[in-house]
Amino acid sequence: MSRRKISFEGQMSLPFEELEEDKPSQPIRRNVYAAAEIPQRPKAQRPASERHLYYISLASGSSGNSCYVGTREGGIIIDAGIKPDVIESTLKANGVDMRKVAGVLLTHDHSDHVRYVYSLLRNHRHLRLFCTNRVLGGILRRHSISKRIKDYHNPIFKEIPFRLGELEITAFEVPHDGTDNMGFSIEYDNRHFVLATDLGAVTERAYHYMSRANYLVIEANYDLGMLKMGRYPEYLKARIQTEQGHLDNMQTAAFLKDIVSPRLSHVFLCHLSQDNNTPQKALSAVRSALEEAGKKIGNAMGSIEDRKADVQLMALPRFEPTRWFVFRPLPEDRNS
Repeated sequence: MSRRKISFEGQMSLPFEELEEDKPSQPIRRNVYAAAEIPQRPKAQRPASERHLYYISLASGSSGNSCYVGTREGGIIIDAGIKPDVIESTLKANGVDMRKVAGVLLTHDHSDHVRYVYSLLRNHRHLRLFCTNRVLGGILRRHSISKRIKDYHNPIFKEIPFRLGELEITAFEVPHDGTDNMGFSIEYDNRHFVLATDLGAVTERAYHYMSRANYLVIEANYDLGMLKMGRYPEYLKARIQTEQGHLDNMQTAAFLKDIVSPRLSHVFLCHLSQDNNTPQKALSAVRSALEEAGKKIGNAMGSIEDRKADVQLMALPRFEPTRWFVFRPLPEDRNS
């Protein structure tokens, strides 16, 4: 039975992520892959080894969020809440030249997602910034960021797809305590990579996109018992539990149990609270739910045992990058 959300409509909205301890953490031409200097061939002419989709989480949590998604031709960065040198060095270590990165997508305007976006754009002036006009306005209102960030901005609109190189990207609405919050569905080679971080409920449209995912990054922010017994003030505990707050482990687990199908091969649990959750609790809740749905769960480490599993499951590290994930073309029946 789902837990009823508490309504705080009309009250001032507070960016409650800020409470968690913070740890170390000219307009450009539209041809976003011009610097890559790699001729693109139609996907139909490529062998399967050239149709891989790549993913790495660079950090995930209230101290900073960022990840990379791409193909052999180039890719994108989603959120820039960690220092540019960490993003640059991690991508370089995995063979990605920043000249092959087309742009930066932003999910919303909280500082743990946008803190270093202008620095990253200034370091690499070919990059473009992709977010809605309302998110850009929220960044300029809430943060000490130069108005010159507008020179890099390409406005996007929810549920209107746009293309960056080989990737077709669709932003969709998610409820959260920020400005114009969104998730992203990224389609390549008839596969869907979907990211939904910082959401307090799964709305109908979010359900639509996440249920189509082959590779899903979804929030499992808090354990309800830890939150209730934790150090946060009561008003903040209540806000976190609203539909403008975050998903807890059991809500995420119930949702995944509902949508799991042969097409879903990887689940990444993101934005775990440092104070109100542990990777063990989040993984246990989701693993149990998926096993109840009859699925064999792997640890997403690429082991021989993992290859026998139906779904790979990982909790994303708070400060460290994950391994470099290579998603290969799936058999037709896994996409049906």
